[in-house]
Amino acid sequence: MHVIGTVGLPGSGKGEAATIAREDGIPVVTMGDVVRQETADRGLDPAKDHGTVAQALREENGPAAIAERSLPMIEDRLEAHDTVLVDGIRSDVEVDAFEERFGDAFTLISIEAPFEVRAERVDERGRDAGEADGGEGLAARDERERGFGMDDAMDRADVVVENTDSLEAFHERIRSIVRTGTDDGKHAEAEADP
Repeated sequence: MHVIGTVGLPGSGKGEAATIAREDGIPVVTMGDVVRQETADRGLDPAKDHGTVAQALREENGPAAIAERSLPMIEDRLEAHDTVLVDGIRSDVEVDAFEERFGDAFTLISIEAPFEVRAERVDERGRDAGEADGGEGLAARDERERGFGMDDAMDRADVVVENTDSLEAFHERIRSIVRTGTDDGKHAEAEADP
């Protein structure tokens, strides 16, 4: 059994890492989906009200509320798979919840990229309403995420992936980590050397 969690600010590449895991046949539990479902259940717009509902869930049910709602989904997938990727951990309290449940079988990956690079990616994916459309701007999202304790979670990562290189290099590095459960320190460029 192995549970791999990803943490990172919006646009860092967490969703891309999840796609790579899925391509390798590894099931993915997306914590944001828990929030999107709750947002829809409350009759709100997931594109505009995601952050508000995430904050409300934590205020109403405690800071580990979203992680706790994810645990049964993870355990269900572990019944048929050796590895599960948890996409979108937001706080050190959530890291605590996963470490408490899965112990040494839990690996945390921090995916990081500069603000400008992330802003471009968020604009390109077009999934979230920006400030001009009544949503939340990236700087405000970063501030909210950091308010949940994301910086502390990122500091606790077992592996840090700087997602500033090519998409192919990022894919190779993530694929290596999800397949082996560790980061062998090689980057795609190093692997290509004779």
